[in-house]
Amino acid sequence: MSHELLRPEPPRDWRARLGDLRAQLPLSIAGLVAASLGAVAAIGLGVVGLRLLRSPPPAELSLPRAMPPAGVSATTTVPGPVVVYVAGAVARPGVYPVGSGARVADAVAAADGTTPDADLDPLNLATRLSDGDRVFVPHRGQAPPAVLGPGPTGDGSTRSGPVNLNTATADQLEALSGVGPATAQAIITWREQHGRFRSVQDLLQIRGIGPAKMESLRDQVTV
Repeated sequence: MSHELLRPEPPRDWRARLGDLRAQLPLSIAGLVAASLGAVAAIGLGVVGLRLLRSPPPAELSLPRAMPPAGVSATTTVPGPVVVYVAGAVARPGVYPVGSGARVADAVAAADGTTPDADLDPLNLATRLSDGDRVFVPHRGQAPPAVLGPGPTGDGSTRSGPVNLNTATADQLEALSGVGPATAQAIITWREQHGRFRSVQDLLQIRGIGPAKMESLRDQVTV
């Protein structure tokens, strides 16, 4: 039996080997790119997941409060009650609450109107009232008392009010019904000697003023 000698395969030509390398190169590059992309994707997902785990809860959105325009108060001021004193020739003299913006006519109506001998001509019934005002309705033929305090109102009218015996001048006292120059001076002299009147009843100590005249002056004066 004859044995054939195994001869080594002759070396391939370099051109053939270069061709094989060129055929394998695209596959190697594609695999390398795919592996790189997979690694990058895995790293990106890991980073995102870690940030989500560590990120704080979303802050609560705080909306700014609406502020009132400049010059406008945030609270509404409610007008206080207006209380007035109605005296003189009215059915029921006394203290009455009236609505904000009330007029003299409203105060007279609150006192159940006037008596038959009332004289409304000296009054401006449209005058607006303020808290603490006194409305005096004179009797027919009786001079209204002089006004002390704020004086004429904004509409040109004058509020009637009692004369203060402790501050009135001689002219103001003479404007009272039944008081002449002599009686007015006697009132001022008594005031200077005794300091002040403590009540209207003190008028009985003035010469020329008796109980009847004192009663006629009671609604016209104050202390």
